[in-house]
Amino acid sequence: MKPQKKDLLFGNKDLALLIFPLVIEQLLAVLVGMADSVMIASVGEAAVSGVSLVDSVMNLCITLFAALATGGAVIAGQYLGYRDEENAGKAASQLVQFVLVTALAITGVMYLGKGFILKNVFGNIEADVAAHAETYLMIVSASIPFIALYNGGAAIFRTMGNSKVSMIVSIIMNTINVVGNGVLIYGFHMGTAGVALPTLVSRMVAAFLILLLLMRSRGLIRLEPVKRIRFDWGMIRKILKIGVPNGLENGMFQLGKIMVLSLVSTFGTSAIAANAVSNTVSLFQILPGMAINLAVTTVVARCVGAGDYEQAEYYTKKLLLIIYTTLLVINVAIYLAQPMILQIYGLTDQTAESAWNILTFHGIGSVVIWPLAFSVPCTLRAAGDAKIPMYISIASMWIFRVVFSHILGKYLGMGVFGVWVAMVIDWCVRGALMTARYKRGRWKQMRTI
Repeated sequence: MKPQKKDLLFGNKDLALLIFPLVIEQLLAVLVGMADSVMIASVGEAAVSGVSLVDSVMNLCITLFAALATGGAVIAGQYLGYRDEENAGKAASQLVQFVLVTALAITGVMYLGKGFILKNVFGNIEADVAAHAETYLMIVSASIPFIALYNGGAAIFRTMGNSKVSMIVSIIMNTINVVGNGVLIYGFHMGTAGVALPTLVSRMVAAFLILLLLMRSRGLIRLEPVKRIRFDWGMIRKILKIGVPNGLENGMFQLGKIMVLSLVSTFGTSAIAANAVSNTVSLFQILPGMAINLAVTTVVARCVGAGDYEQAEYYTKKLLLIIYTTLLVINVAIYLAQPMILQIYGLTDQTAESAWNILTFHGIGSVVIWPLAFSVPCTLRAAGDAKIPMYISIASMWIFRVVFSHILGKYLGMGVFGVWVAMVIDWCVRGALMTARYKRGRWKQMRTI
């Protein structure tokens, strides 16, 4: 049953103003990732492979902070729905302080564990690939605290229904990154370092801007300057109740990808390059879904905070329909453009053929099953139901993605394509279980505040 129009927390215009900047922001992030890989391709396939390997570890760190940001956004959003702006502001402040301290600790671990990452995590990689990976790792690791702060600040703005600010900051960040890449790679011929240094500088600028804007915010939440770190453990526990399960889920997801990547590295440089290009282009195939998922979290958290589960269900269905529609459109467009896209990378015929098969298969899976596997859980988490989705995701990842990657890729001889087939099998299982969890309705009894 559709709620009365006068009672809706978000009108169509509100949703459009929330979603459109999120799509632009995600698009920019993916475009920059693609630009990075295209530019580094001029250095050679070994450089492409080395950067891709390190990015898999960086993505693990970034997803952990994105999970914490989601926890803070859910708590702050529920407080806003409950019309408690004071505690919403406290949740935002604690989120920023906590992610900063955590990010600094992880940065230290990255530098101390450099040798282990290069020799053990990535597996038996060729010497030239390892050299590029080390250069990239040493520079980009310094950007971890800054991207963590940016993610936290962007999540707070989204909680207020203002995604325009994070979009603008993202435009600035990505412009610095792309322009810097062009100057350092093509102008100064700095190779892998020419990709890494602009990433560091752009994230530093983004973190500074997002925090400055939060402190000057005239919205529902304003971040007060902090002279020293002081944790409110009661509020931190609420954030971690959502953030830790989500972080473990995302962390295991990325760890599983890294383990699978270690398997892919045994298939040779061509397979690594095909996998790297596919990883970049495939992000476009799910881009609208990733953007709108952020809106699902914002909208549903506000509904749950207000105690209006009828609207939470209404917006879940409405946003799912939007996700399915946009994924269909974008995947048809990408399929038609695939020949031109793959030509840009200057791949060998063997590598290009592998990437074509992967992207076609992934596109079909994105349209059919991805929303059930990754959008429905956003409603569950926004309502405070984070543990069960975590258990589902971790079990599905290890059983169906990691194990089946070895079975299909290695033992059945499907190579890198078999790894991507295993991933879609994981989506199918995850989607079925998440949908069943949503329909049971237990999430309606788990409001966190």
